[in-house]
Amino acid sequence: MQIRDIATQCLRDEAEAILQTIPQLDEAFDHAVELMLHCTGKVVVTGVGKSGHVGAKIAATLASTGTPSFYLNPLDAFHGDLGMVAEGDVVVALSNSGITDELLRIIPSLKERHVPIIGISGNAESLLARNVDIHILLHVAHEACPLNLAPTSSTTAQLALGDALAVALMEGRHFKANDYAQFHPGGSLGRRLLTTAHDVMRTEDLPIVATTMPLSEAVIEVSRSRLGMVVAVESDKVVGIITDGDVRRAMERLKQDFFNVSVGEVMTPTPKCVPETMKISEIQRVMQDNKIHAVLVTDQQRHLLGIVDSFSCMI
Repeated sequence: MQIRDIATQCLRDEAEAILQTIPQLDEAFDHAVELMLHCTGKVVVTGVGKSGHVGAKIAATLASTGTPSFYLNPLDAFHGDLGMVAEGDVVVALSNSGITDELLRIIPSLKERHVPIIGISGNAESLLARNVDIHILLHVAHEACPLNLAPTSSTTAQLALGDALAVALMEGRHFKANDYAQFHPGGSLGRRLLTTAHDVMRTEDLPIVATTMPLSEAVIEVSRSRLGMVVAVESDKVVGIITDGDVRRAMERLKQDFFNVSVGEVMTPTPKCVPETMKISEIQRVMQDNKIHAVLVTDQQRHLLGIVDSFSCMI
C-alpha cells in the first residue's frame, strides 16, 4: 500500500470515529453541559497519557470560550495538586478504557469532597462510568492505528467531543465575538474587536479641499494624499468627498469641461463617516458593505478628526 493511501485511510478512520460519536450523544451530554454551565467555580479537566494531552487542549478551549477551566494531571494530584480543586468546581475525567488506575485513584477524594464528576470513556460498564455523577459514552469501534493499539481514533473523538461541549456552553452563555476578544487580546481578532478608529486613524496632513477649488487642482491633491481621495470641507465641516473613482467618472462624463468645474459640482455629498469610538471590526464591515476603501472619522458636528483606510485596519 502506498504511503498516501495509508494516510488517507487513517484520516477516513478518524473522520468516521467522529461521525460515530453523533448517535451516542444522549441526555448525559445534556446534563453535563447544564452542570458545567451552572458551575460556580472552575471546570477541571483530567486524564492520563494521550487522554491527558487531549484534556489539556479541552481545558484551554473551555477557558478561551467563557468557561473558566484548567487541566489537572492525576499524577500531580497525588502530591498536593488536588488542592487546586475547590468547592463549586466540576471535574471532567477522560479515559478511553475507563479503568485507568492513576485516574481512578483520585475519584474517592473528589467524591468525599462532594465535587461533581463527569466521566468520558468508551465503556459504559467501566469503574469510571460507575463512579461518576454523569457518564458520557464515547465508544470508538477501532483505532486508526494498523495494530488497533495506539490512541488515534479514540483521542480524535475525545477532542471533537470536547469541542462540542465548549460550543454548546458558548451558546448557553450567549458568548459573542466581543467576549472572545476579551480572552484573546494578543490575537489579530482581539485587536480588531478592541481597537477603535481613534487608535489607527490618520490625523496629520489630511487631504482637505474647499468646495470652490477647481477640480483640476483637486486631482493633484487626490494623487498627493496617497489615500486616493480628498475631503471637501466648508466652515470646518465635512460636506463631501472626491475619490479617484469620482475623478475618472467625471473625466468620462465632462470631457473638455472637466477643467471648468469645481469640487462642489462633482463631489459625493454623503461620504461614510464614523465616530472615533467605532471598533475596527465594525469599520471593516462598513467598508466591505459599501465597497469603499476608507471612511472619515468625524465628531457629532461633522468636524473631520481623521481618516481610516483599509491598510489602517490590517493589524
